[in-house]
Amino acid sequence: MRDPLKFFVRPVLRDASLVLAFDGWNDAGAAGSTAVAFLERELHAVPLAEIECEELLDLTVTRPNVRAESDGQRTIEWPKLSFSFGSADASRELVLAEGPEPHLRWRSFCDSVSEVVRVVGVRRVVLLGAYLADVVYSRPVSVTGFASHPGLLELLDVAASGYEGPTGIVGVLAEHLAAEGHEVVSLWAGLPHYINASPNPRGALALVQKLVVFLDLKLDLEGLAREAAAFEERVSTLVASDPELGEYVRALKKREFAQ
Repeated sequence: MRDPLKFFVRPVLRDASLVLAFDGWNDAGAAGSTAVAFLERELHAVPLAEIECEELLDLTVTRPNVRAESDGQRTIEWPKLSFSFGSADASRELVLAEGPEPHLRWRSFCDSVSEVVRVVGVRRVVLLGAYLADVVYSRPVSVTGFASHPGLLELLDVAASGYEGPTGIVGVLAEHLAAEGHEVVSLWAGLPHYINASPNPRGALALVQKLVVFLDLKLDLEGLAREAAAFEERVSTLVASDPELGEYVRALKKREFAQ
């Protein structure tokens, strides 16, 4: 099998951190991938590398996309994990990555990510995800997580996740990178399971707010906050127009109050 990892450039980065999210099972409401996309825009990130996923995916589940060019030609876009980078400030960079969760060869995939981390000198890694839960949509989004050092969660005022059960690539990759000696934090936004909407900018905002604290970033979050507020307003309208859904939300609020 050919090497799926391809570098476009090999920059010398300063005090670099990697922020990574995966589509699908690990990312309810596309909160993590939306957060990474926001960071790419804010930092004007440019391509760094990619991991081709043809050998890692069931392509009948995660399919390639076809795109029509202006000249009438059609192009196949193959799924891949794309890495980019941009300056966080005058003395350090962020590496950003987003793509599909692989279906196959997770250990080999983790080795490829580790190679990117090694080549560009990443010091710490933040993995972003989201899950569906029994939460009130209008409450502040709860963020839980796990870390290679418990004190990192205390710094962020993030409750440690007590989840046990089937895991995704985020959990496997976090363990892999921590075992190699990297500082790793995984942050998860809890989103309402009864709101079938993606992307969910409220979840993305909650993740970015924690990330800003952890990495001491100076970012303008006003635009993302406006998107989150508009999303909440749309959901409020939906809940108000659906008696059954409205009753369910009221029951959740009573249960939350009783606790």
